[in-house]
Parts: sequence; structure tokens; C-alpha cells
Amino acid sequence: MAFNKVWCALALGFLLPFSCAHTDFFTSIGHMTDLINTEKDLVVSLKDYIKAEESKLEQIKKWAEKLDQLTATATKDPEGFLGHPVNAFKLMKRLNTEWGELESLVLKDMSDGFISNMTIQRQFFPNDEDQTGAAKALLRLQDTYNLDTDTLSRGNLPGVKHKSFLTAEDCFELGKIAYTEADYYHTELWMEQALKQLDEGEVSSADKVYILDYLSYAVYQQGDLGKAMALTKRLLELDPEHQRANGNMKYFEYIMAKEKEGNKSSTDSEEQEKETEVKKKDYLPERRKYEMLCRGEGLKMTPRRQKRLFCRYYDGNRNPRYILGPVKQEDEWDKPRIVRFLDIISDEEIETVKELAKPRLRRATISNPITGALETAHYRISKSAWLSGYESPVVSRINTRIQDLTGLDVSTAEELQVANYGVGGQYEPHFDFARANEPDAFKELGTGNRIATWLFYMSDVSAGGATVFPEVGASVWPRKGTAVFWYNLFPSGEGDYSTRHAACPVLVGNKWVSNKWLHERGQEFRRPCTLSELE
Repeated sequence: MAFNKVWCALALGFLLPFSCAHTDFFTSIGHMTDLINTEKDLVVSLKDYIKAEESKLEQIKKWAEKLDQLTATATKDPEGFLGHPVNAFKLMKRLNTEWGELESLVLKDMSDGFISNMTIQRQFFPNDEDQTGAAKALLRLQDTYNLDTDTLSRGNLPGVKHKSFLTAEDCFELGKIAYTEADYYHTELWMEQALKQLDEGEVSSADKVYILDYLSYAVYQQGDLGKAMALTKRLLELDPEHQRANGNMKYFEYIMAKEKEGNKSSTDSEEQEKETEVKKKDYLPERRKYEMLCRGEGLKMTPRRQKRLFCRYYDGNRNPRYILGPVKQEDEWDKPRIVRFLDIISDEEIETVKELAKPRLRRATISNPITGALETAHYRISKSAWLSGYESPVVSRINTRIQDLTGLDVSTAEELQVANYGVGGQYEPHFDFARANEPDAFKELGTGNRIATWLFYMSDVSAGGATVFPEVGASVWPRKGTAVFWYNLFPSGEGDYSTRHAACPVLVGNKWVSNKWLHERGQEFRRPCTLSELE
């Protein structure tokens, strides 16, 4: 709605506290597994503490029961009871010694072991930034795979082994995190879900007043004044003295009155602004293509083109290592030509590569197109590590295999990059090669542009995680033990823009891949240039 911007800025100072947005953060499944083990260790420690407290209470309880019987007898006939010299002695002993021992037992802190363990483990705990990253991953999955809040909240996802659900409090937390990112669209969705679950009778510590407070503001920020007023009225029914809600209601009524006085031109202006907002929300056609392909929609492979795709036994153009034992190869796409090699990396090799990579996994980087330096980016959410052939015979053998089957020299290639995409992990549409306006992208390497990409899939993915090519409408799905290969450059050295691709977010499970980027240098006689620019 066409609100007066300055007036809004001043008037909304009391609406809700301003929160700074966090930067995106990603945690790989490998590191999340460590957290599971950490939590298990803490549970064991907590149970030990409970046992110690129970043992202590049991001792105190026995002491209390014994004294209860004793004092009950003694108080009936105090003089007669103390007439026995043993009773007189034991009374002195109890009050002088045993009650002091009991006091020491009561004051004894049984939590030392648990607190000590907590202190040690706390250094590995996720922080606010990690929690924000996990929440943003859920929101990213919701958008990419068209999931409604109820589906996510109930855990009704494809391929899940361990079903889990979100409580009203969880939904409230997701809404709050979206709010801190000024993401009022998702704030509304998740606050409404939290409210719905409370209305359905869920017992929760989440407070409807707080939920309605955030919800009404999020709705107002999206321009729905009528709904914002209705939600604020509901809030005031629950808490008539709510200061901010009362102030907001007065402001909303003022704005509503001004709108009624407005003329037709203001209405037209409002509609125009709404259209602009819709256009902004619908930001990039590529984004829509990318998300559709991630869902398995929008594929552009026609039956006629499909008939030209084949599978075969491939010997690497008569490579001596594969003449007697060729590998299985199948066509995934025609233009650009993408081929998949089956059973090309063994489970043992995969585990070796993963174990080598795990200690080195760091937030994945991209090459800055201007400086050529490696840096993190919000559109690449994964963790990666680099492995050299000289550090393991397995990695060396894999490099040799890539050279034999592609016919390209791997001595000028980049090291094997291993990447782990946890839930929500992705790499948005990008080119592997440097464009004409990025002449320094790989200058430090001195090996020319990235001529081709070899990508190993080292895990199956329960749902999501496809590699998609939005320009041509292609989706390639992860299959453990396979690898896909494509050329990024035409033989002329010009970039093939149809190879623009993306790694879709992992919806369920986790995704391990490793890739080899092969460069131009050393390929002069292996893949000679042509005179035609696009050949």
C-alpha cells in the first residue's frame, strides 16, 4: 500500500525492535554427525549426574525415614526415652556429628562432572549464526520445492528414514529468524503455522500474544493493512493492555482513515506499486527455471532427441587400460553433450576420499572474477576440501582414470575438490569457465581457462540435490559411484554458455561429490582448436 514512507519510519519505531540480519552459514553433514556424537556424550554425562543425585537423595531419604521413626517414639515419652543412657549418648552423637555429616551430604555438588563435560563440549556447540543458517536452509528448501509450512512442520518429506515434526515453538523460532532477515513473507508463513498449531490445541511454551505481535507486523510490512488490523484486534483480546498493539491499532486506524479520503489516483498508484512488488518477487526467469528443474519439472528433452541418446561400453578411445575392460557410459544430454560413467569409482575409494577430506572441510569458495582470489559466496552453500594426487595412491589413481577416459592432460588440472552438501546445501546457477570479461579469473594458475568438468557422485541423495542446466532444461540426478563429464569450452576456446549449471538444495539426506576442473594448457594436441567459433 502507498504509505507515507517518512511517516512510517517515524511511526513504526515502536512496532517491533529492529534486528540485524545474520550472514548465511552452512554446516556439512559430516560436522553435524560430530554434533550428534557430542550430544550423545552429554546425555550420558547427564544420566550419570541424575544417578548421582538420585543416590544422594536416596541416602537422605533413608536418614529422614530412620529419624522420623526415632523422633516419633522419643517425643511420646521424652523423659522415659532419655532415661536410657544409650539413647542419651546417641542423641548427643547425632546432633554433634551425624547432622553435620548430613549437612555436608546435602551441600555436596554432584554436578561437577556434568558441568566439566559441558564446559569442554561447549566449544563445539553451534552458535546463533549456525542456527540462522539451519533455519535459512529450511526456508530455501520450502521455496525451491514448493513445500507448504504444514508439510514441513509435520515432516512429510519424501525418502525420510527418521520422521520428525516441528512444534509451535519451533515454528515461532523460524518466523523470528525470518524476521531478523527482514523476510516478512516467511515470517508470516511460520507465525501463522505456529498460531494454527496452538489453535489446534498443541501444548507449548510459545505465547499467542508474541506470535500475533510478530505476525501483525509482518503482514503490515507486506501491505495488508486490513489483515494487520484484524490480527492486532485478536492480540488485544488476549492482552488489552499491550502497549505496542494499542499504539499500532491507533496508527492503523489513522492510515485507514487517510486511505478512505484518498482519491482514485492514489489507488492507481497503490496498484502500480503492488505490481512492481510482484515483479520484484518474481525476480529472475532463470531462478524459476532452476527451481522447476530441481523439482523435476520443465525438462526440455523431446522424445525425438531422447532417441539419439545411447549407452555403450567405452574404452577411452582405445586406451590400453580399458581395451579389455571398458567402462559403462551413457548419454545424459545432447547439447551440451553430457555423459555419465557408471561404476567408475568404488565404495572403498569413496570412503578413502571422504576420510581424507573430512578434517579439511571448510566453507566452499568461488573464484572472484575480477581478482581471481578465492572467496566465500552466499550462493554457494557447501563445505569443500582439496586433495592432491601425491598424498594418496587412491587420489592419484582417480586422477589417472580421469585422464585416460577424457583423453585430457590432468597435470594442468586443479586438485580434486571434495564437497559435502548437507540439508539445504546448494550452488546456484554459475559457469565453471571464465568469461571474456574475466581475463584474470585463473591467472594465478597459469593454465588457461577451465576446458572441462568431471564430477563424481559419491553418495545417493534421498530427495533433491540434482545438477541442473537451466539454459537447456536439463536435470542430472546423483547416483552413487557414477561420474558426469562435459566440456565448458568449444574447441575454438570460446565458452559454451549452455553449460551454465547449478547444484540444487538437498531436501532429504546428504550429498558428497568430488570434481576435477581440467584446464586448457596441455590439451593443444589432445583437443586441437577449430576455426569455427562455436565448434
